[in-house]
Amino acid sequence: MEPNRNDNNNKKPEGGDQPKGRMATALIITLVIVLLFSWIFNSISQSQYTQTTYTEFREAMEAGQLAEVELKYDRILYMTKEEAAKPASMQKACYTGMPSGGDILALANELVDMGVEKVNYEIVEDNSMIMMILSYAVMIGGLFLVMNMITKRMGSADGMMGGFGKSKAKVYMEKSTGVTFKDVAGQDEAKESLQEIIDFLHNPQKYTAIGAKLPKGALLVGSPGTGKTLLAKAVAGEANVPFFSISGSDFVEMFVGMGASRVRDLFQQAAKVAPCIIFIDEIDAVGRSRDTRYGNNSEQEQTLNQLLNEIDGFEPSKGIVCLAATNRPEILDKALLRPGRFDRRIIVDRPNLQGRLDTLKVHTRKIKLSEDVDLRKIAQATAGAVGADLANLVNEAALRAVRQGRKAVNQEDLLVSFETVIAGTEKKNTVLTDMEKRLVAYHEVGHALVAALEKHSQPVSKITIVPHTSGALGYTMQMPEEEKFLSTADELRTELRTLVGGRAAEQVVFGIQTTGAANDIQRATSLARNMVTQYGMSDKFGLMSTATVEHQYLEGQAYMDCSQETAAEVDREVMIILDAAYAQAKQLLTENRALLDEISEYLLVKETITGDELMAYVNAARKPELEAPAEETE
Repeated sequence: MEPNRNDNNNKKPEGGDQPKGRMATALIITLVIVLLFSWIFNSISQSQYTQTTYTEFREAMEAGQLAEVELKYDRILYMTKEEAAKPASMQKACYTGMPSGGDILALANELVDMGVEKVNYEIVEDNSMIMMILSYAVMIGGLFLVMNMITKRMGSADGMMGGFGKSKAKVYMEKSTGVTFKDVAGQDEAKESLQEIIDFLHNPQKYTAIGAKLPKGALLVGSPGTGKTLLAKAVAGEANVPFFSISGSDFVEMFVGMGASRVRDLFQQAAKVAPCIIFIDEIDAVGRSRDTRYGNNSEQEQTLNQLLNEIDGFEPSKGIVCLAATNRPEILDKALLRPGRFDRRIIVDRPNLQGRLDTLKVHTRKIKLSEDVDLRKIAQATAGAVGADLANLVNEAALRAVRQGRKAVNQEDLLVSFETVIAGTEKKNTVLTDMEKRLVAYHEVGHALVAALEKHSQPVSKITIVPHTSGALGYTMQMPEEEKFLSTADELRTELRTLVGGRAAEQVVFGIQTTGAANDIQRATSLARNMVTQYGMSDKFGLMSTATVEHQYLEGQAYMDCSQETAAEVDREVMIILDAAYAQAKQLLTENRALLDEISEYLLVKETITGDELMAYVNAARKPELEAPAEETE
């Protein structure tokens, strides 16, 4: 009996033969290339000449038919007078072998004696074999080095044409992500929905015991910057399972079929390490609807079909959960959203006041804050901001503190950073004329005074006439006292009067119109159009909706969904609403002209005033009116 040779001592380490295999592959490819190149070169070279015998050469020489002859150590090249008479592009020379032991010099003298005009000859040592071997050796060596480098790179890229067909997914473990639900704030509802997935990955038997099946896929939908990718990483961190992350655009390639191959490879990798999470960011790049409305291509359709097949192919009991993120759910294919696939939709919305406060606390954990910092006021001022905006705001505040030479961020840094985000930095070198400065001052006070005198407006927090890099020569900032999710018709009309208050002040005081109201007019027109087309706040159209909002998680642009005649009527109704708001704003400022002049002169001196300073003037003007009824009663 032969001894067992499969013991552990004789076992080769896994992958030990891979370098030798790559070298052999490189050598074979190199030899094939060299042989192919030699064959092509010889074929091209021989195609330029007609091969004859030495006897035919002698006969042509004795008949006086030779025009040119070139003698080499191994061959004779010659051209007959008939060929030489043809155009150069049509000429074709002949060649024959040199007889062994032939005397090149004697043959050359003989050709000259026979009257051949051009005779060239080379008397060299016959080392053609050595030269050919050396040239081939150099060629093979160089090609071998190149091919060896290529095969190594292909091996490191997992082969298959340099990894074209392999998945580009990055595998994150809990230690790599370093993200948990503690790092995600302001998305309590989304975290609650994802908590069930985490529990399933920890205890799948609890669900299978009762016969329940967890959805195979969950779709995270929300505006850019709300934290969809961060939530997916947090799920992997909480569940302590492998996390495959890939963007939808990574599936789509210029080579047809490569996207489908990457999908197969991704799910094969996931099946090996299940339970795990597969996260596809921006899935709309590959999951776009297959109709002709949004355009299509065969590669994208093949990739989508393969993705649908792979999702259907694995059992929920395996513990593979697919998460995807998009901000355009309306363009996704219906087959992708049907039950059994991405049938659970989790909205990752903009955070509310408490959510913004919690998000600011998360982003300021590693920031040194001074004692005067009040994050709640910052959260109140940043209504509508997403997590990415708040992170940028905190970072800008920290940078400003460093520029100011301080070691901690104070409240002013945060407020100035917020203003920098919405209006840009101050333009210190912009010099306005006295007339322009007065126009800007009255314009901004017009906004602020209308807001201060109205009942349903947001309080003014700051007025400035300092130019900023966003293009604004000044601005009026309003800060809500509390967060509201609904607006009444009266509140929207008050906002309209506030927006056109700047233009109204220009008209009341100077009797002119300037370009400074361009942004105000644009915002007022958009608001009035929404009141007519979407909010049902028009006397003429009543509750009829004439517009549809598309891409609500992006720009949220509304498209008219009515006839051309109705659209024209909508334009006229919008104009009526704007004209009414403008007339009311002018009337309000005319009645309070003295207060408008007084606050504007004060703003011209200080350039920036607070909302408290504004209200001090307004309350002082109102005091006689409030005391008058009491005196009459006495």
